[in-house]
Amino acid sequence: MNQLYDVIIVGGGPAGLSAAYSAWQNGAKKIIVVERDRELGGILQQCIHNGFGLHHFKEELTGPGYAHRCIELIKDKPEIETMVDTMVLDVLDNKTVIAVNPQKGLIKLEGKTVILTMGCRERTRGAIRIPGARPAGVFTAGAAQRMVNMEGFLPGHKIVILGSGDIGLIMARRMSLEGCKVQACLEICPFSNGLTRNIVQCLNDFDIPLYLSHTIVAIHGEKRVTGITVAKVDEKMTPIPGTEFDIECDTVLLSVGLIPENELSNGLNLAMYPLTNGPMVDQHRETSLDGFFAAGNVVHVHDLVDFVSDEAEIAGKYAALKSQGKLSGDMRTVKVAAIDGVRTCVPQKLSLPADMSDEKIKLFMRVGAPHRKVKLQIKSGDNVLLSKPLPVAKPSEMIAVEIPAAKFNLIGDEISVGLVL
Repeated sequence: MNQLYDVIIVGGGPAGLSAAYSAWQNGAKKIIVVERDRELGGILQQCIHNGFGLHHFKEELTGPGYAHRCIELIKDKPEIETMVDTMVLDVLDNKTVIAVNPQKGLIKLEGKTVILTMGCRERTRGAIRIPGARPAGVFTAGAAQRMVNMEGFLPGHKIVILGSGDIGLIMARRMSLEGCKVQACLEICPFSNGLTRNIVQCLNDFDIPLYLSHTIVAIHGEKRVTGITVAKVDEKMTPIPGTEFDIECDTVLLSVGLIPENELSNGLNLAMYPLTNGPMVDQHRETSLDGFFAAGNVVHVHDLVDFVSDEAEIAGKYAALKSQGKLSGDMRTVKVAAIDGVRTCVPQKLSLPADMSDEKIKLFMRVGAPHRKVKLQIKSGDNVLLSKPLPVAKPSEMIAVEIPAAKFNLIGDEISVGLVL
């Protein structure tokens, strides 16, 4: 099987589906979405809680509801083909995608452009090296979420959650609603890594204690977890002797961060950005390799799926234009630097054409530590492109801003994004 497509999209989650719809809107005639799970929708299919879609669809939806909306957008469009239960084995730099599925065996797809939307995976116990025994009962929060919401099994009854990422907080509420006792939520940082609304709705409303600056120093149990030992940590995140206490539990859920799924990107030798663990992209979401685009959690981890769709629509649009030969000509490269309290900013560079009339430059950033009443300032040399007051800036909540078109003529060789405290 050997076919030529305008746009090949690797990953059928919200990013892949939004990119496919955007590519179709912008004139791509032959698009394929390749998804390794048994259905489209990605991680949203197991996120049965609400809170999705407020920005993108202007109404509150559940995860499957949001996925359904995205699937409906591409349904019954002959230009868009989908292939589920299909594992991409390799992506070659000539835009050939090699995949395998049970019905068709080994498949070779050739494209004019490729969009990478593989999402992210969870950090595991091995990645954070928790000491103690290796009994059953230690799960990542996402694995437990799929087990409860899709497979219909409970992982345990007395739960401790390590990490205050959004999935962990949501699972604290979910397990409580299932009749389990959530003993505590532990966070090694002095601040929570989840959205404020999830802290309120999932912990405070269910009287679940949150221990900041605490971590697990031992897991007890032979065949099954019987308890853990917790200790307070200092500013270097080292456990403080004498602060240990035990919590009885039969299950530990880990919500200790997400890692962009970039094995295929690494195989292509794309330029990667170490602070996001994702490919470096420009404002069109094009990577360092011509004709390869990336969007969503594979570029940097998002807290809201609405922003994933926004980014993917940019990638879909420009991949479609590139496949039609409409995205060419001389481009001026501008470096984007995150400074003064801003930890990461995507895109990491801008590719500016001579004609800027059709350009939109939207920046997505995260701060390094919590701040109150600060100002976000975007500058190019001495020229201020944007100054925006922020009542609260938290590492767990992404900030998205758009540079006004009237300021494009002030952009020099580099722009800086920072906080004015």
